[in-house]
Amino acid sequence: MPKRKPDILDEDCPCQRPRQIRRMASTPVTTTIQLTAKEAQLKGLLLDVAEYINQTRVADEPVVLRWAGGWVRDKLLGIPSEDIDTAINVMTGEAFSSKIVELCEKPEVADKHGVSATDIGNLHKIAANPEKSKHLETTTIRLLGFDVDFVNLRKETYTDDSRNPQVEFGTAEEDALRRDATVNALFYNLNTARVEDFTSGLEDMRSKLIRTPLEPFQTFMDDPLRVLRLIRFASRLQFSIDPEAERVMADRRVLDALRIKISRERVGVEVEKMLKGNHPKVALERIDRLGLYHTVFTDPERPDMPQPEISKLLVSYECLEFLRQTKTPGSVHDVLVRSDEASYFSWVLAALTPWADVPDLSPTGKGKPLPPSATLAAREGIKAPNKLCDVITASHKHREEILSLKTAVCEKATYINERDRFGMAIRQWDARGGHWRLQVLSALLVDAHKVLSVKHDHAADTSFIAGWQLFLDHLQELDVMEAPTLKRIIDGTQLAKALGVKPGRWMAQALDVCVAWQLRNPDATDPAGAVEEVRSKKEELNIPM
Repeated sequence: MPKRKPDILDEDCPCQRPRQIRRMASTPVTTTIQLTAKEAQLKGLLLDVAEYINQTRVADEPVVLRWAGGWVRDKLLGIPSEDIDTAINVMTGEAFSSKIVELCEKPEVADKHGVSATDIGNLHKIAANPEKSKHLETTTIRLLGFDVDFVNLRKETYTDDSRNPQVEFGTAEEDALRRDATVNALFYNLNTARVEDFTSGLEDMRSKLIRTPLEPFQTFMDDPLRVLRLIRFASRLQFSIDPEAERVMADRRVLDALRIKISRERVGVEVEKMLKGNHPKVALERIDRLGLYHTVFTDPERPDMPQPEISKLLVSYECLEFLRQTKTPGSVHDVLVRSDEASYFSWVLAALTPWADVPDLSPTGKGKPLPPSATLAAREGIKAPNKLCDVITASHKHREEILSLKTAVCEKATYINERDRFGMAIRQWDARGGHWRLQVLSALLVDAHKVLSVKHDHAADTSFIAGWQLFLDHLQELDVMEAPTLKRIIDGTQLAKALGVKPGRWMAQALDVCVAWQLRNPDATDPAGAVEEVRSKKEELNIPM
């Protein structure tokens, strides 16, 4: 197993000397990009806006526009993108964006560039938040089908007594150097129609390498979220990460800064993007291997938050990847993961399997019981949405029942053909958390985490999965997979009338009795049998008859 305890870096290590610059080109390396018709249309419009500004302002330096970062990287890789960051040399993004709106109100400009009223959206200003390492104010506008961010080129100057930089206008070289990775530090100069590389980004793209423009320790301490961003880019692009950067990413000071300095909403956004990408297993693998797990999946405001044992975490995500890669019609993954949202949830559930045996925390004072520790780790660590938190909580509560029914099927227990037993269980799981299929998947992953070896053995995986496949096949044979959406044969008003009593607290349980009867009698159309079933249990149900 790889070591998870990070090495503490030597204070004399060159990679930690302040503000050291590793690479910088006085003359940028260049190449070209072939624009689509829509991109060329946008470029033409923006250049006309720049020219309009240059004609109406007195300044030593004209406006120069550059498309920056991810769009340039993706274009060079042949990946389509509708998100374009536009960097401006001598004015703010808000000021430039307002000139776009102003100029496009002129009919001759709109006609020249084929711009209609629906091609220009509203301006959205996103304020800077230095305390959370968001040092940049940006302005976003929907333009000609693209989401375009506008921001000024900048340089950041740090002082010894502050973790927040002084941000001011800078050159393209200075802006490139303060970015998170060289492959994200490329510019496409709209005025020259050339790519500009000041940091070795083109070379690193050819080498499929994620590297920081400045020394890694400096880069990550300036903005610790870059640790997760580099993992996301590396997993998405299937690039390797510079070994020097990987070593620094595991440094305790960097991890502490990520835990304390960065808002958990921003952490959650990065994790969600990783797990919604094409290679979620690779992302989780790196989080695990680099010792980031306890920094990401935790409640940073709760010092007593336990740390689960994660030595077998890879079993969980390798099992889920095995299921995903061997998906066929009717297979475990095909039956249990049926949407993009469910796929994202499944990877979060895989990441949380080590929490299965962690005791729940007790509330302080007389507060209501806290949710399971796994739910807290997701809710507070990555700000998981309520819907996902409900699935995590339900998975925790229903795991033992799910495992019990699965074992019963595998061992051919006498009651496994009782359709109401399985159908009512599924209805309960779904009613108390939703996504009952994902709750079953969670139970499977926790089971794998407990019984499979760290040494990857596909034969063992196949045997293990076969038991869960048998369970799901049995649910299909019983025809209870859609039990949560089964329409009741009788409603509460009709049941009360048939019994000759007023509705009361007994009604919910009585209707469950009716549904259970209905599951045992799937071909029935007359509810009389269900009513008699309820009548026979009037004392048990406390029905005042």
